[in-house]
Amino acid sequence: MFQSELYTGTKHENYDLLLKQLKALIEDEEDDIANLSNASSLLNQFLDDVNWVGFYLWKQDQLVLGPFQGLPACVRIPSGKGVCGTAIAERKVQRVQDVHAFPGHIACDAASQSEIVVPIYKNNEVYGVLDIDSPSKGRFDEVDEEFLTKFVEILQNHL
Repeated sequence: MFQSELYTGTKHENYDLLLKQLKALIEDEEDDIANLSNASSLLNQFLDDVNWVGFYLWKQDQLVLGPFQGLPACVRIPSGKGVCGTAIAERKVQRVQDVHAFPGHIACDAASQSEIVVPIYKNNEVYGVLDIDSPSKGRFDEVDEEFLTKFVEILQNHL
């Protein structure tokens, strides 16, 4: 079974360990919701200085709240709206250093200051997004983007 590990290496080493843990958690499970639930929990345990970690799933032409860790959140987000909807509309990662400066930002949690959103695809179709918020401005950097993209790539192979 899963055992929590201390992340005592460099940022790259810690992310490498995280990716191995994700693979071990989801390799034998076929249920998407179970895998996304464990993935959000794993990220919440791994990342410091975050206040929301979770997924929105693409349903009926909008993002709908999926498994997450954190306070209650917005339930539905249209394509092109907010950081999550923009990630879907532009089909690319959105790394926002100051959400209050982002045009059309949706403030689900007033404590959030920065955000990173990684689109998820299944069979080249939009599946949803990984959304992570922080109460600190500038929390997410290029290394976070690189490894969270790898994290999503592993998930995509099991959806």
